[in-house]
Amino acid sequence: MGVSKPADALEVMRRLEKLYPGAHIALVFTNPLELLVATILSAQSTDIGVNKVTPALFARYKTAADYAGADVEELESFIRSTGFYHNKAKSIMGAGRELVQNYNGQVPRTMAEIITLPGVARKTGNVVLYNAYGVTEGVAVDTHVIRLSNRLGLSLEKDPVKIEQDLMKKVPKKKWGSFAYLLIEHGRAVCTARKPDCAGCVLNDICPSAFKV
Repeated sequence: MGVSKPADALEVMRRLEKLYPGAHIALVFTNPLELLVATILSAQSTDIGVNKVTPALFARYKTAADYAGADVEELESFIRSTGFYHNKAKSIMGAGRELVQNYNGQVPRTMAEIITLPGVARKTGNVVLYNAYGVTEGVAVDTHVIRLSNRLGLSLEKDPVKIEQDLMKKVPKKKWGSFAYLLIEHGRAVCTARKPDCAGCVLNDICPSAFKV
């Protein structure tokens, strides 16, 4: 059986850094606006699925003004396969308008500003700020991070914002950005949702959920 106490976040980080030295964002982008749009599209979708649609999308829409003035049906036709395309198109167009009206067409560099954009909450804000600007304001909490944080005992919460707060207390600030990608890599490769490979996991001796699934 596994251990009963929560895993030590620093030890988790040390082991996963060794296992995934190149852990990084999987979304493909060339500028902050592209990353913002791609991250909005990634909700309830896979990064692979998003990367399939963004080359054509980014070739068609290059500026915030392009998105702000987009024909909604045309925009939806580009992003349909990512799911929830009506809401995503609405968010992307709304974000484009906000950027044009309030930020000179540029994606803002602070959490307080970026979360005022339609379709942008803290997870998206953290992803964009860290990967586009190197700004660390928190931990991006996606489904993998939620699952692993709970299984490792790093957080007992279900709400992403509360999980983020727990992780920020246990992980050094300079590692907040990279820690999320370590958990994401491990969640994809080993600690999967349906059938985690506890026997082959480098964390099984410190994980309170090991061998219980």
